[in-house]
Amino acid sequence: MNLDGNQASIREAIDAGLLAGAVTMVWQGGKVLQVSELGHRDVNAGLPMQRDTIFRIASMSKPVTVAAAMTLVEDGKFTLNDPVAPYLPEIADLRVMADPAGPLDKTVSLQRPITFDDLMTHRSGLAYAFSVGAPLSRAYGKLMFRQDQDRWLAELAQLPLAHQPGDHLTYSHATDVLGIALSRIEGKPLPDVLAERVFGPLGMTDSGFSVSHEGRRRAATMYQLDEHSTLRDDVMGPAPVVPPTFCAGGAGLWSTADDYLAFIRMLLGNGTVDGVRVLSEESVRLMRTDRLTDEQKKFPFLGMPFWRGRGFGLNLSVVTDPAQSRQLYGPGGLGTFSWPGAYGTWWQADPSADLIMLYLIQNYPDLNPDAAGAAVAGNTALAKLQAAQPRFVRRTYEALEL
Repeated sequence: MNLDGNQASIREAIDAGLLAGAVTMVWQGGKVLQVSELGHRDVNAGLPMQRDTIFRIASMSKPVTVAAAMTLVEDGKFTLNDPVAPYLPEIADLRVMADPAGPLDKTVSLQRPITFDDLMTHRSGLAYAFSVGAPLSRAYGKLMFRQDQDRWLAELAQLPLAHQPGDHLTYSHATDVLGIALSRIEGKPLPDVLAERVFGPLGMTDSGFSVSHEGRRRAATMYQLDEHSTLRDDVMGPAPVVPPTFCAGGAGLWSTADDYLAFIRMLLGNGTVDGVRVLSEESVRLMRTDRLTDEQKKFPFLGMPFWRGRGFGLNLSVVTDPAQSRQLYGPGGLGTFSWPGAYGTWWQADPSADLIMLYLIQNYPDLNPDAAGAAVAGNTALAKLQAAQPRFVRRTYEALEL
């Protein structure tokens, strides 16, 4: 077995000046089979990508926050079907747009309360600026994270829902709202909740909403392709050494390949890793089981037929038909689960092959509605860069003869 060929598409993107660098990892059957450190975490400084490079993982934060929530479910703090309003009274009386494309002030009443399940499956009616059309997208675009979580939630509560809770899936700030609920239930900041319930038990010492002073030196620079397909490095500031004012449970985490591997191994291992139990088997089963109805799968995900051969658990995509899923999204056996990040970070766990793959880059995406689907799928709109990750996956499966 030789996995070296899975690096070719990534090296091509780096050599073409479309990508600064990447860290990839292949784990199977209890062993790390390959770690690739390609290109640079900071091109101008000449700092290479390394196994312990720290990345902004964007929406890969979501399954972590959901896992922490499931530990509270196990403790009897709430159930998936419980309304969230007792902990988040700001959203108890939200209105719903009468017409998704209509004016914001033309609304109807909630038919039922938003539940924790709605938040964990993005069926609450909340949205992102890039997941809905005008005029609601413009209103979401004015929300500011540079304030505390209570003020942010109060501003969010002034906006109508895109649809009734439970109707269908609209990718959204729901996990950010879930994080606020966890913080209030536990009476402590969300970073402390995640540290106590996920990071600590799993030994994820490089994961959190900020990095140490030493970790800042290992953090990857964020890049963006400009209109001339040239990499810019002025799109984001340095990694924070103290948590931000609002720690967004849906997108705010930093992590490394080895840290996140521990989290994925825990999910693949039905709640345990290296003898440490973090979640019950039932909690993991719920996270990894498709919860969408056939009717809900008719709605595109950010303009893509994302549910072809796939479903959605508790913020994890789940392969339900490998043959159909493979045509659009590459190899992965029945039950393969994943959730990527908009900055190009991606992972997949395939129970049928006892296989985990990680692909970590730092490219700031175009999040306008037309390009958002490709970005959230872990790529950009540029063909050569977009092809790097799927080819890495396909060539890995080919090398392993799966």
